[in-house]
Amino acid sequence: MNKDPYCRQMLINGKWIDSGDVGSFEVQNPATEEVIASLFRATADDVNNAVKSAEQAFKVWSKYSPSDRGRILRKASQIVEERKEQIALILTEEQGKPVKEAIGEVQKGADILRYYAEEGERVYGRIIANSDRAIDSHVIYHPVGPCAAISPWNYPVELVAWKIGGALAAGCTLVVKPPSLTPLSPILFIECLVDAGLPAGVINVCPGSGSDVGKILVESPGIKKVAFTGSTEVGKKLVQMCASAFKKVSVELGGQCPLIVCCDSDFEAAVAGAVRRSFRNMGQICIAINRIYVQRNIYERFIESMAARAKTLVIGNGLIDNSCDLGPMASEDGVCKSEQHIRDALGKGARLVIGGKRPENFSKGFFFEPTILADADHSMLVMQEETFGPVVGIMAYDTLDEAIALANDVSFGLACYAYTNSLIKADTLARNLISGNVAINNVDAGTINAPYGGWKDSGNGYEHGPEGLFEYLKAKHIRIKYQNRELRK
Repeated sequence: MNKDPYCRQMLINGKWIDSGDVGSFEVQNPATEEVIASLFRATADDVNNAVKSAEQAFKVWSKYSPSDRGRILRKASQIVEERKEQIALILTEEQGKPVKEAIGEVQKGADILRYYAEEGERVYGRIIANSDRAIDSHVIYHPVGPCAAISPWNYPVELVAWKIGGALAAGCTLVVKPPSLTPLSPILFIECLVDAGLPAGVINVCPGSGSDVGKILVESPGIKKVAFTGSTEVGKKLVQMCASAFKKVSVELGGQCPLIVCCDSDFEAAVAGAVRRSFRNMGQICIAINRIYVQRNIYERFIESMAARAKTLVIGNGLIDNSCDLGPMASEDGVCKSEQHIRDALGKGARLVIGGKRPENFSKGFFFEPTILADADHSMLVMQEETFGPVVGIMAYDTLDEAIALANDVSFGLACYAYTNSLIKADTLARNLISGNVAINNVDAGTINAPYGGWKDSGNGYEHGPEGLFEYLKAKHIRIKYQNRELRK
């Protein structure tokens, strides 16, 4: 690993190079607002060269056996684990989350590489009998070709790893556009793959903005599939751009995730889950809980308990305060949107329980207090839009049907959560919540070996599980007639 974690620029055809562009962008520490790095933007020529490199490398990488590809992915996973503390420090410095959480994120990046190293060897074709006994139908799978991976800033290592693992295991090559807010840690993660012996050109990195680098990648005829995680607005435009070229695309977009708490649930577990999933990473996660529906007979008790637990969360600079639970938000924009949603809710009759402002003990940094808004309703932005900040609205309900209707009454469908000790209610919730992921009595909606994807405006396609691998494959039907096959009558 290079001693200077800030020196890496672009990776094209196996070489780390500077851009020919004089323009650059700065990377800021959100806890101190200090500039920690300046990276050159990839030019159009840089991006086109990266695509050409991926096209040439695809001719080689796609011919590797699944076990040979898996061997390199396993070695890369090991290198990531060896360097996870170093990568995590940079992740915290550019994104803000506490180091202990950053280490966990990098570990998940290692885990996904190892998972797909194994899953890539389980891509099985099949033979289908025909009505004519002299004919067999064979189904086999091919990698789709060079792919573009466009990943977000909130989990910069983990979410790029999801795309890299599935693509490389399938035999695809990649051009990665890392997030402009947090490009350093994903670049260090990708360096582990290079050091594991990945052939030149199999993975390429082009930093820059989505409107420049991302647009060129999506429109390039050499890119055969695009994987994107980001906002719904951008995702819809991206899908439209891909449609004109019949380009395969998977998009994991925004969430506006509900939690339903039934009166028969494990009350303390529900409170703990609500606090964790509402405020972890300062609410900057697509599957964060934005809104909570609590059965009326436990409503005030729940609000009081959740507020008490949330008040124990320690806010700090994750690089220097090992005891902190929450770091800063990643940017000033996130703070402003949180403040906007709070003003809107209070103006429409919500009750501020805790939070609602920037902490007074920080003179710099994008810090914000965990905020609970009681007596919310669906006229409020916090109950309809994705805040992507540490703000949650709470509303009472009377019947389970009412709670399900409220949970479904948004345009998003990424994840839903519920707490109940009734098997009947759990089954009713699981079957009737309109969402790609439903978690009952826990707040972890995703796991590596099961599909993760959104419904409605939360996206299309999958990551994780075999489904995430098959996003990078296309099926071929081969129908063979055996002229001299001896058939029994």
